[in-house]
Amino acid sequence: MSPSQHPSAGDGARLPALHGDDAPAVAGVPAAGGSNGSSRPRGEAGPATRRKGSVELRRGQATVPQADKMLLDADDNGGFTRTDPWRVLRIQSEFVEGFGTLADLGPAISVFGSARTPRESAFYAIGEEVGRRLAESGFAVITGGGPGAMEAANKGACQAGGTSVGLGIELPFEQGMNEWVDLGINFRYFFARKTMFVKYASGFVVLPGGFGTLDELFEAMTLVQTRKVTSFPIVLVGVAYWQPLLDWIEGTLLPAGTISEKDLSLLQLVETAEDAVRIVAASAGHDHPA
Repeated sequence: MSPSQHPSAGDGARLPALHGDDAPAVAGVPAAGGSNGSSRPRGEAGPATRRKGSVELRRGQATVPQADKMLLDADDNGGFTRTDPWRVLRIQSEFVEGFGTLADLGPAISVFGSARTPRESAFYAIGEEVGRRLAESGFAVITGGGPGAMEAANKGACQAGGTSVGLGIELPFEQGMNEWVDLGINFRYFFARKTMFVKYASGFVVLPGGFGTLDELFEAMTLVQTRKVTSFPIVLVGVAYWQPLLDWIEGTLLPAGTISEKDLSLLQLVETAEDAVRIVAASAGHDHPA
């Protein structure tokens, strides 16, 4: 364009002022006074926005430090290991470890009972016999890996040449894996450990025990009642010990309508190790040696 073609002040024509919402849009550049075509009033800034992985943060939330900065510059280098996202990874690792270790275990029965059962107790002897008979019937024996009744069942299985499994748990007292465990896994979290007891067992044999034993017992009953697991025998050993509990269930829960009549059949009560193993073996389709 020649100079004569340019408008000038002398021509009485001026270029229009380009500012604010009058400015022409340029591809990829937001118009002034707005954000990507928004109608926000001129001069009003949009909320600060930050992306943190797949999370979008705005306003006050957008002031958190960058993840890389927290990783590289953190003064408390161990602090991140006490956060919930890190715990999720620990929980995941416990499931992976348990599944991977027990996947090829074969038929197994979980045996529960008190860590406080003394070795001279009649129930310790019954625990040993349960472990031995289960091993002779072709089952691996899974316990909590601790002392007392758990040790007894592991001992019986080990001495009979069976697979003796212990699933330990981090506790502020007791425990430590007993010497008769051949395959042991230690857990931080009860719920991960409980999954292994049920997933890799064909039934439960329950010796006298306290709160931990009752916890496992009632969880197994709930899983069977709600059909989360099927064909899962639960056998209580020790008539004198368990009969008062069964009387309370039948005499209090049933009349109150909090359980149904058929729920009473979830448990079977026996006095001897032989009867206990016969029941779980029959349910799993195994022959029980005489």
